[in-house]
Amino acid sequence: MPTTLLQSNLPGLELIHRGKVRDVYALDDERLLMVATDRLSAFDVVLPNPIPGKGEMLTQISNFWFGKTAHLVPNHLLDVPLVDVLPRGTDLALYEKRSVVARRLKPVPVEAIARGYLIGSGWKDYQASGRLCGIELPTGLQQAQQLPAPIFTPSTKAAVGDHDENVSYDVVIDAIGAELADQVRDATLAIYRWAAAYAAERGIIIADTKFEFGTDASGKLYVMDEMLTPDSSRFWPADEYRVGISPPSYDKQFVRDWLETQDWNKTAPGPVIPDQVIARTAAKYAEALQRLAGIRLS
Repeated sequence: MPTTLLQSNLPGLELIHRGKVRDVYALDDERLLMVATDRLSAFDVVLPNPIPGKGEMLTQISNFWFGKTAHLVPNHLLDVPLVDVLPRGTDLALYEKRSVVARRLKPVPVEAIARGYLIGSGWKDYQASGRLCGIELPTGLQQAQQLPAPIFTPSTKAAVGDHDENVSYDVVIDAIGAELADQVRDATLAIYRWAAAYAAERGIIIADTKFEFGTDASGKLYVMDEMLTPDSSRFWPADEYRVGISPPSYDKQFVRDWLETQDWNKTAPGPVIPDQVIARTAAKYAEALQRLAGIRLS
């Protein structure tokens, strides 16, 4: 059965970051150990109870996509057996499907988002201004409508508990320089276009997705952290897609929709998620993993 892990504990390793989902440990100056827990965040708030097996599913689907898109953009994965880096006495079964050894990179301080459809915060921004991250969009678009072409819509990287903010491309250039900004934009759109076509053949629409990038000492760009997971993307079943509504999805939109019905101001602490919502969410993640990657967790 899938394991459940709300927070990792690896004595002897230096914990350098505990994020919304991932705990990151230093192995040495060049390598990290990344552990995907079963924590769930929504509206940039970590919720109180976990989704059992979620970290395993996120890691397996990320690894699948990293492998499939390595010809487009290099990624952070290193081929190092976990048993060689975990502290002695660690329960390997608890960590093996949710952990990776990765290059130690300098994070690019931008949330790199590709959108192919008008939904979520993009839909809200469009309703308010007719624009998205400074990009003028055609008038008369409806919720969940496909855009004329995929667009790069960056946002700020928020700390735990804070909210990301959509920004224009000029803001990205000011933050990281024109050359690196162009690399991030082009890599984001290249991966999205390839993955969207791959998923479409399997009956899934990737409405949008978010990437994290980092650079090594020479300035080479890598995609890192996670990739095309239900946490970082909106996956819609193509046979249930309709323009004008928020389509059913294989991702945590199910939790977001439930949270929108609650008397909650979207700041920590979040409400406890009911068991039935947890079960439905876990099933959504598992179905996405199976349909996209052909991987079934017991």
